[in-house]
Amino acid sequence: MGVTKEQVESTLTSKLNPSHLEVIDTSGGCGASFAIEIVSEQFEGKRLLERHRLVNAALEEEMKQIHALSIKKAVTPEQWKQQQESEKSNPAA
Repeated sequence: MGVTKEQVESTLTSKLNPSHLEVIDTSGGCGASFAIEIVSEQFEGKRLLERHRLVNAALEEEMKQIHALSIKKAVTPEQWKQQQESEKSNPAA
């Protein structure tokens, strides 16, 4: 049995204390592939690569069973707020 969406959420919540977290199992239920959107104050002052490394390090044990991890967004709360405001003022056509 692979990793569950709930395991990924629990681990990221305990290690990175996100203000927003979305985990999507893109493997069709087998737990081998996930897409993640995460907002955390721990990303403050860090480049994108460093943010991705934090996420991967937090999921060190889970990564032994995960085949693919797609980090769609790894942003600070301020960046998240700006993105949300931008999306509200420029809705997709």
